[in-house]
Amino acid sequence: MSHFAFTRRWRAGSILAVALLSLTGGEFSYAAKKPERAPVARKANPEELLNDIYKELSRNDLDAAQRKADALVEAYPSFRLGHLVRGDILLMHTRPVAMLGAAVPPGSDSKLADLRREAAVRLQAGRPAETLLPRALLQMRKDQRHALIVDARHSRLYLYENRNDGLRLVQDFYVSQGKLGINKLKEGDMRTPVGVYYLIGRLPGVKLPDMYGKGALPLDYPNDWDKVNGRSGSGIWLHGTPPETFSRPPLSTDGCVVVSNDDLNFLTRSVEIGKTPILIGDQVEFVSKEQIDKDLRQAAGLVENWRRDVENRDDTSLKALYSPKFKSAADETIDAWLDKNRYLPGAKKISVTVSDPSYFRQPSQEEVIVTNFTQQIVIGKFRHAVRKKQYWAKEGTAWRIVAETNV
Repeated sequence: MSHFAFTRRWRAGSILAVALLSLTGGEFSYAAKKPERAPVARKANPEELLNDIYKELSRNDLDAAQRKADALVEAYPSFRLGHLVRGDILLMHTRPVAMLGAAVPPGSDSKLADLRREAAVRLQAGRPAETLLPRALLQMRKDQRHALIVDARHSRLYLYENRNDGLRLVQDFYVSQGKLGINKLKEGDMRTPVGVYYLIGRLPGVKLPDMYGKGALPLDYPNDWDKVNGRSGSGIWLHGTPPETFSRPPLSTDGCVVVSNDDLNFLTRSVEIGKTPILIGDQVEFVSKEQIDKDLRQAAGLVENWRRDVENRDDTSLKALYSPKFKSAADETIDAWLDKNRYLPGAKKISVTVSDPSYFRQPSQEEVIVTNFTQQIVIGKFRHAVRKKQYWAKEGTAWRIVAETNV
């Protein structure tokens, strides 16, 4: 199911309000006294406050919209979009307003365009219906408590909790990404990478330049799939914003994923370094439990075929599961890699088991499944266990391993 099949979260009335305020050229005009300031609600979500303002405008209640706009900018004084909306509401007391940013003086066209883009992205944000699940998260390990999904097409980050009864959407956040969009290829191309990554560190803001805000969570870009495809670069982080900036335009970073400092603090308390995956793509789908189960059976079936061929020592069938593009982390060929991972080759009977698996689908046009599992080999009294990561890519009609590492 596509993003546009979502149920809308802050929609009723807000579509009309923003259309009237900015997109369709409609006008609001009221004559009213300047209302008193509302009490500051510092714990309120700024997007919810912004949505409430649009709802009041759609109800033609300028006084209520003014009070909530005052509360918004007092609670979040560096939220430039909030100030822009409040300025327009003040102007509505004296004359019609035909477009978002009507109160902005001439000469600020570039900044105004950025704020309009941010407003449009925030307004179009949606949450999936409770019955739908992210197709990218097929199965997580029990010790993986959370996962992040970045929907690059809609500048949105979703935080999921892995519970005994299944996945639960905890919160979603507005994000900024690379100036030139996604599909990073090389250092300095101003693009955000697409793929399945892990958060591998936590950097406090006091040790970083102001541009990173309250801190940063580095990603393990480039991953093995990136390296197979010749993608390079480094320093891709999830980080905050400068002290004087609440949020940045949707396309404004050098390739990092950027959230507000408040949101970064929330995420930092939730994630676990080395365990929490972050999946980035422009094909984020939310589907039924039945579709998840179908995809999971397929992914688990690929690993089972691999396990069976390893156990049966069927070298021909095993090698056929690997892509001609395969290269190990040490740049080894398929034959060299398989030889390196063949234990006691003279033994006739071995047992191979797979446990603690995770399965992720890359949320992009590239059909890639990333799996992690523990492989245990038993040959008589010899026992060996290793944690493996495999990248399976669809080549034509067949799925093949393009990268594999022992972790």
